[in-house]
Amino acid sequence: MTAFTAPIADLKVALFATCFNDTMWPETPKAVVRLLERLGCRVEFPSAQTCCGQMMTNTGYAGEAVPLVRHFVDVFEDYDAVVAPSGSCVGSVRDQHPMIAHLAGDPGLASEVEGVRPKVYELSEFLVDVLGVTDVGAYFPHRVTYHPTCHSLRMLRVGDRPLQLLRAVEGIDLVELPGAEECCGFGGTFAMKNADVSVAMGTDKAAHVVETDAEVLVAGDNSCLAHIGGILGRQRTGIRTMHLAEILASTKEHPTW
Repeated sequence: MTAFTAPIADLKVALFATCFNDTMWPETPKAVVRLLERLGCRVEFPSAQTCCGQMMTNTGYAGEAVPLVRHFVDVFEDYDAVVAPSGSCVGSVRDQHPMIAHLAGDPGLASEVEGVRPKVYELSEFLVDVLGVTDVGAYFPHRVTYHPTCHSLRMLRVGDRPLQLLRAVEGIDLVELPGAEECCGFGGTFAMKNADVSVAMGTDKAAHVVETDAEVLVAGDNSCLAHIGGILGRQRTGIRTMHLAEILASTKEHPTW
């Protein structure tokens, strides 16, 4: 990770919204911008950004991801930090991009990737490790439980950073999720290739969520929330799903719910 000594306002921060958030859950990247600007960051949204290439790589088409890796470098190389509300996509940039550049046999691209990837952060990492904050001034008076998604937990190793941030939210009733570290069963294309297993895993996760009597299930990846939330919705539990960014962006003056 890159260490910064400059004032927060002097950091040139880019929002990497990720393609699925931009398309399906735009309120999440908007919440990231509101939150970071409230903390004093100058945030830009490079409009040329697109997919990080994870879908191609995960399905065995790493060669098709090479142009996307090149484009990612071109879009984000001039920023001090790149922040994304997705452990999955940040994991792809930091773990898969070097592999893709190596497979492409392009030392120049590999060097460029190594220059960019240490600057790419999942939201909770950026808040806790770079900005050095856990209390972001949020207010969310609801009973909440947290699901640590697999990529953030196992690939990025964000640890308890999201929980540190949630514990500092004013008014929140944060309850532990039983079996929290068990996969929800989404796993991107896994949910399509192994639908029955995926649904069974998601049903187990949903049952644990119901056990907590939480009003809201929160996580750092909307893809996992969509999977679990779909099951909770079909069961008519009344439990909402919200991205971590939306809770942290919530204030008394401007509540997200």
